[in-house]
This record gives sequence, C-alpha cells and structure tokens, in this order.
Amino acid sequence: MPATIIVGSQWGDEGKGKITDFLADRSEVVVRSQGGNNAGHTVISNGAEYKLHLIPSGILNKDSLNIVGNGVVVDLSVLLGEMEQLQERGISFQHFYLSDRAHLIMPYHKLIDGLEESAKGEDKIGTTKRGIGPAYSDKVNRVGIRICDLLEFDEFQRKLHVVLKQKNLLLEKIYGEEPLDEGAILKEFADLAERIRPYVADTSVLVNESLKAGKKVLFEGAQAVHLDIDHGTYPFVTSSSPCAGGALTGTGVGPTKIDAVVGVAKAYTTRVGSGPFPTELHDVYGETLRKIGGEYGVTTGRPRRCGWLDGVVLRYSARVCGMTDLALTKLDVLDQLSELKLCVAYRYGGQIMTEFPASLDAMEQCEPIYETLPGWQQDISSCRNYEELPENAKAYIKRVEELTETSVSIVAVGPDRQQTILRKEF
Repeated sequence: MPATIIVGSQWGDEGKGKITDFLADRSEVVVRSQGGNNAGHTVISNGAEYKLHLIPSGILNKDSLNIVGNGVVVDLSVLLGEMEQLQERGISFQHFYLSDRAHLIMPYHKLIDGLEESAKGEDKIGTTKRGIGPAYSDKVNRVGIRICDLLEFDEFQRKLHVVLKQKNLLLEKIYGEEPLDEGAILKEFADLAERIRPYVADTSVLVNESLKAGKKVLFEGAQAVHLDIDHGTYPFVTSSSPCAGGALTGTGVGPTKIDAVVGVAKAYTTRVGSGPFPTELHDVYGETLRKIGGEYGVTTGRPRRCGWLDGVVLRYSARVCGMTDLALTKLDVLDQLSELKLCVAYRYGGQIMTEFPASLDAMEQCEPIYETLPGWQQDISSCRNYEELPENAKAYIKRVEELTETSVSIVAVGPDRQQTILRKEF
C-alpha cells in the first residue's frame, strides 16, 4: 500500500520500531510525525541493536528517504549526537531531512520541565524532563522557535531575546533559579544551525511529491493512543497527538492520501510512568513478563509496569484511529505461561463497561473482567509463517481480532527483523 500510518495501540513501547523497520524495508519513504527524544525505539537488524530516539526507524534501509516532520519537537544536540553515533556505525544520512517548520527544544524548556515536575510532588505526571511538554506549550502559546527561525539567525536572536526575558523572570521569581545566559545560548545555537542546515527542507513537499509519484510512504509516530493529548488517559499523557490524525498534521499530508493504519500492540500490556492501568500485575506474572520481555524504557531505563492484554484499550485505539490492521508483537514472551488472561470488559459501580472511560477516577476503580485461555508452552521464535504457530497461539490471536474487530496482519515472534510473520502484503 502506498501510504501506511503506524501507531502505538497501548501506552507506548509496543515495538513500533521493529514493525516500522520491517515495513520500512518495503517502503521508499519513512516519516516521523510527532513527539521528541522522550521516546525510544529499539530495532534489531542482522543481529545488531540500534536504539533510536529522533531518527526514523527507516534509517537502517539505505535506499529509503527518512524525514523528521513538522510535528516533532527537536533537541538539536540530541539529534546531531544520534546522527553521529549512527554514522560511526556506517549508517548513511544522504537521504535524511528535517522539517523547517519543526519546533526547537531550548535550554529553558528542559530546565523548566524538571522544575515543574518536581513542584508537583505526589501529583507528578512522570515526564522524562527532556523539555518536550514546555516546548509544545510554547508552540501552542505562539512563542515557540522553529528550525526556519534558526537558519535566519537574526530572527532567532530577536525571538530568543523576547522569550528569554519571560523565561528568566519565571526561573528567578518562581523557582529561585539563576537566569540563563543569552550570549551562551546564541553561541551554542549558531554552531548547531550550521551543522543541521544541510538537512533542512520543506518536508511536506517531499512527502506529498513521493505520494504523487506512487512511492510507498510509512508514517511513524512516537508514544501511543493512550498517551494522546486528546484521547489518552489525561493528564498522564504526552503533549502531542500519537493518533493516526496526528500523523497527518505532523507531516503536512491530507487524510485522502492514506491507505492503511496499522496499530502496534504487545501480546500483553506495559506502561511507563504514572496513570491508571487496569490490568497491571503486581505478582509473579508481572515480574515474569518484565524479565522475559526485557521491559525497561529505551530512553529512561525505567522498569515498565506490566499486565495482561487489555481488549478494551485496544478496541478504543482501533476506533479513534480507524485502524485497518494490527501488528501483535512479543508473542514469544508468552511462550512459557500455562494460561493467559485477556481483559474483555471492566466492572465499575456494579455495571459492565465495554468502552474505555474518560474519567481517571472511574478508570482507577475499574476492575478487569478476564477470559482465560490456554497457553502453548513451546518456543515459537523460529516460526516464519502463520501455519507454523501452535493452535493455542492462533486461538489467542483470533480472540484479539474478535475483540478489536481488526485483523492481526503482522505477528512478531522475536526482536529480529526476520522473526516476523506477515499475513498480508503492505
């Protein structure tokens, strides 16, 4: 299919990097649409592991065009550092571009992010303190600074002067911190501007020209539906829209150009940070999933909260994103379990709920209603087509399809690109 959007269907960390890498091998353009370096994708290709934060996962395909779109907030020092690390490993950036409309993460964003999170005490959200939220706040407040401003350095200097006065006042009067030095910031960003200049372009034009030419374009987001600023478990969310619609606004592409929306979901559920998690396990099963699945954040290293697969969560994601397909990852992590539980609804206030509630208070009180399915208790990591999977694994996949009314078209049975079962062509 010419245009495919990949979205996370849970709370992030579903294995989008692996699925993007797998489909990128069949794509000519890969576009990152939102988020910042608060996200991380681990991709394993030919036995080598790559941890990506801002760079699209398609960078490992030397023939694909890789783009960071306008919806991404960019810490240039992190981006350039990631580029250098990949270049040292032989990865080419000959076909890499950054949107001139992307917003910059500035030093004051990172500082304020940490101060605001600390001030919230027990009500903290669980931010990575990398300046993502404050950068998006400035974007919405129309005081953000974009890549195009940086490349016109007089404009960058003018905007920085105005904004920094406000930020320093906040730092001094509210948080009791020392003000940031304008001259030092100008010197730092003058260097960053020249280093990034060769890679800057109007990426909306590049993507739309590729679509017009009939090329296969893959849209890759960060985080997931339940961290979406509008549709997630607010306020325990990110500051952008990881839903399918966010992929459009974050790249400058219209909805009529999209052919498929692939939701990525683990065969169980994980979450990093605070917020409700109805199927979370605090027992040996949760620890087993964390240990076997290696459930620690790529960016933060934090242990992920683990639980059974939540069909209510997935059904909601399928609806708000208009998913055409599901990619079920880490199915092999369940190999050792004799039985599996699958949440099909919630019990709340004496009633049965089959839809995900907006209220966090209600969410915290929801009790999962489980179906129990038999495990397969055999190694599936070498399976390369659907027919090779054990019957109990197929039954598990079929039940997920029934609950979400969405076809499971991709099944991952291990971290490597080759450990992927494709049930239809994209």
